[in-house]
Parts: sequence; C-alpha cells; structure tokens
Amino acid sequence: MGSSYYKLNIDNRTNIKSKNVKKIRRKGIIPGILYYAGEDNVNISIEKSVLFHAMQSGQRIFEIVQSGESQYTMIKEIQYHPVTDEIIHVDLMRVRRSEKMTISVPLILTGDAIGVKEGGILSQSLTQVEISCFPTDVPEKIELNIEDLELNSAKSVADLDTGNEDIEIISDLNINVVSITPPAVEEEVTEDDLDEELISDEEGDGTQNEDKRDASTKSSGDADDKSGES
Repeated sequence: MGSSYYKLNIDNRTNIKSKNVKKIRRKGIIPGILYYAGEDNVNISIEKSVLFHAMQSGQRIFEIVQSGESQYTMIKEIQYHPVTDEIIHVDLMRVRRSEKMTISVPLILTGDAIGVKEGGILSQSLTQVEISCFPTDVPEKIELNIEDLELNSAKSVADLDTGNEDIEIISDLNINVVSITPPAVEEEVTEDDLDEELISDEEGDGTQNEDKRDASTKSSGDADDKSGES
C-alpha cells in the first residue's frame, strides 16, 4: 500500500440524544464513534454515501481531519439494521503510521489447481488472514497460488507469503486454507443387486399373502363357531 489514503470526511457530533440520532439517520447521515487508546472517545457523523464509497475503495486505512490535523483510522465495527440491513452506526479506531497494528485482510486464491483439473473438489476454508504491520504497509489482499495443489492435498497459513518483511502473519500457521478432495463416488447398482432386491420383494409379498389367508381362515372359523352356538 502506498502513502495515499482514502479521505473520509467526518463531522463532530455534539447532540447525542436518541431523537437527534434518528433525525440525522433520516437525512442519510450515519452516527459513529472515533476511538483511540488513552484518549477520550469522540462522537462523529458521516454521510452514508461517503462511508459507502470508502468501504468500496478496497482500502483499510482512511485519512480524516480532526482539529485541523490529519489523522488515520480504520473501521473497527459497523452495525446494521436487523431488518433492512441499512448501516445504522460505525466505529472508527485511530491508528498511528509509526505504530504497528493488527488487522484482517482478504485471502485470495490464484491459479488453476492441478487437482481440480483431475476432477477434484476445491474447498476454501479461510477467506481472511490476520496480520500485524504498519498502516503504510496494509495490503488490500494476500494471494495464495494454488497451481501446484494436487488431489488429496492442502495448503495452510504457513504457505502464505506476504512479500514484505514488515508484514507479520498473526493467524495460526496450522490453520487450513484450501484443500482438494476426490468427488463422492456413487455406488454402482449391478444386475445381481437388482435380482436380490426383486427376490426379497417377492418373498415379502408371499409372506403377506400367507398372513392374509391365515387371517381369513381364522375369521371364517370364528363365524362358524358363532353360528353353531346360535
């Protein structure tokens, strides 16, 4: 990542009453809080469209202006409406360019795996990886080449290469990232199996018929006994 950051325009929010929060939301403005360790939290607000474009920029670090000074933040948490999925609140966390930070970035697979070409099924079990780095080094993504991944094989976090000595992988190195397994084999039904099934059905039908005849004979005998008593 270069030294250019997406600029996020924010405003300080002094009226934090619930009525005012609902009011600004109706105007397309998202309330939020700016956090920084050791300092007081700051209530802020951001236009919904501005926040949306920032989230779509692919960057993880954003530049803001507070008290006439440029600062750098990352999105800490976003809250969504449970029904409409609209963003209703955002938390930003301030970072310093001179201090390392911990952040999760997307994990992207590249290349066509040999195992898939052989008919295997590819399964990616990890889509993000946690790293520690300076804000100036945060990558948009980390790629893992899987061209040499064969059938019945896998790759883990230990196989990742950030390409930068200043980027340290925090995620457990033993965590599986991707694997290729053979497709499920359907059991073939042979003629012998069909013959056995047919014989079983016929035997079952014969037993049922015998039971019916026995029941009919018993019923007839009961009727004769009653007739004799009369």
